[in-house]
Amino acid sequence: MTINVLLVMIIGFAGGLAVGSGFVAFLAVLGIIPRLTQLTKTMKMIHHYEAAVVMGALAGALATLWNPVLHLTSLLLIPIGLASGIFIGMLAAALTEILNVFPILAKRIGVDGKIVILIMAFVFGKVFGSLFQWIYFVNK
Repeated sequence: MTINVLLVMIIGFAGGLAVGSGFVAFLAVLGIIPRLTQLTKTMKMIHHYEAAVVMGALAGALATLWNPVLHLTSLLLIPIGLASGIFIGMLAAALTEILNVFPILAKRIGVDGKIVILIMAFVFGKVFGSLFQWIYFVNK
């Protein structure tokens, strides 16, 4: 092995440790898993939730490294993409709920009684932005 390959391996390993540590700190500080078990009334299954998060992180890391090609039809990709989008949207919504971003933002910009309008503005902005990206940039 050359020194360049060894250096790239060390940098990659260090980057992985940094990202993994950030992910664990993110979950631990916000208490997402315990809160999820409280909301679903499944405190007895917290170990299953934790195992699912670890397995999901490992599967994502392996998929990133191996870059698998799944020869799926377009009809099957539509629900997968929809489910992925819903997951990301719900994760973002959960984070904003935990951090109380919307009430703070509403007070700062002076629309205290109209939080629903503020949330709908974010939702429609995200939808139109995503559609613009797909129509203009992806289908070229």
